[in-house]
Amino acid sequence: MLELDRLVITQDDFRLTADFTVPPGARIAVVGPSGAGKSTLLSVISGFFPPESGRLRWNGQDITDAPPGARPLSILFQDQNLFPHLTVAQNIGLGLRPDLRLTAEERARVADALARTGLQGLEDRRPGTLSGGQQSRVALARVLLRARPLMLLDEPFAALGPALKDEMLDLVAEIAGETGATVLMVSHDPDDALRFSGQTVLVAEGVAHAPRPTAALFADPPAELSAYLGRPRAR
Repeated sequence: MLELDRLVITQDDFRLTADFTVPPGARIAVVGPSGAGKSTLLSVISGFFPPESGRLRWNGQDITDAPPGARPLSILFQDQNLFPHLTVAQNIGLGLRPDLRLTAEERARVADALARTGLQGLEDRRPGTLSGGQQSRVALARVLLRARPLMLLDEPFAALGPALKDEMLDLVAEIAGETGATVLMVSHDPDDALRFSGQTVLVAEGVAHAPRPTAALFADPPAELSAYLGRPRAR
């Protein structure tokens, strides 16, 4: 379980509060206007930005001050964070060993991840020679190998077309279901939230609200969400 205990996040004149829990294995969308603090919230959870106050816990353990590498999570960014000078197999292998000195067993795990994500035959290619969808699969394969219990997605598939984006979301959902991972996904697209997430966190007007059932939230959105979606609130 992920606990955001009275978090206060500030930066210059920006302020965001969050006080809620995320149950184990949940798939949570994080939605809201641009600049509301969605990515900043993920940065705090992942350890790249410290909160001003409050605590962050994973399964009861305080991780507020833990460095990013010591936290039980993987994060997928929009730019995929691939290294252009490394091959596909090497980029994936980083999920196991930063020095890439892989054992035979670890190389077999990389091969399994390649097969699992449909990248067979591409292991010796460089990221720059791949399509956007293939690059997304490389980043996802690396996350799969890390096998961390918490997965953070910061719009990693936003640049993909609708069909390919749906395919990647379904693959993430399948992997999360198999591993039991908890997933928080930032998205600007309500269809992504409805497709992928049983619950949604609305970030608006300085507050990251507690998760609510996604379908119910979009069927009867509060004023902040209605304004973001550009439609009048149902009465």
